[in-house]
Amino acid sequence: MKQLILACFIILGLGSCGINRQAQQIKALEKCDYRLTDATNVTVAGTDVRKLMDGKSVNMVNFPGIALGLLRKDIPLRAKLNLEITNPSNSLAAINNFDYIVLINRQEVFNGSVDQSVSIGAGQTTQVPVQVNANIYKFLTDNKMLDDISAFIGGATNGSEKKGLVTLKIRPSIKVGDGLVKYPGYITIDKEVSSKILL
Repeated sequence: MKQLILACFIILGLGSCGINRQAQQIKALEKCDYRLTDATNVTVAGTDVRKLMDGKSVNMVNFPGIALGLLRKDIPLRAKLNLEITNPSNSLAAINNFDYIVLINRQEVFNGSVDQSVSIGAGQTTQVPVQVNANIYKFLTDNKMLDDISAFIGGATNGSEKKGLVTLKIRPSIKVGDGLVKYPGYITIDKEVSSKILL
């Protein structure tokens, strides 16, 4: 009987240690600094967006896939967003996966999830690539958004700088037992982007 009681105390002690460790990881996640450093390998309808530019003019001939995509109502966007996470705390910050939402000028463009374990040691910084695959048909058929994109691209081609706001919202999850516990809400990262990045 004494052995059974002792075993129960050990199990409860181990369980509470696990819960305390998870609570420390959540607190460490809250203290982390998140920064969207850049976007690479950006393609729309299979074409590198840099090919949209031909010298100093916008050349839509380089995007024949967009016309086909408009007919199919499927215009694929592929990109790699590079997220930098810095952990200034004294505890390990660990993410087992995270959901994300990407907005441009406060309008949601796409969302998804990254199933990747990330550990950021105390005082450490790590880069996390976020692979984006989305259908942006609705986004490109919105006249206001299309005007914003045209003005942004035009700013790169005619020398008048235009700026846009890219927002990345992430909701990390940590593993507790056999399940995942999601962070209560989204962490928001805003980055102002200049049309000069297209040059």
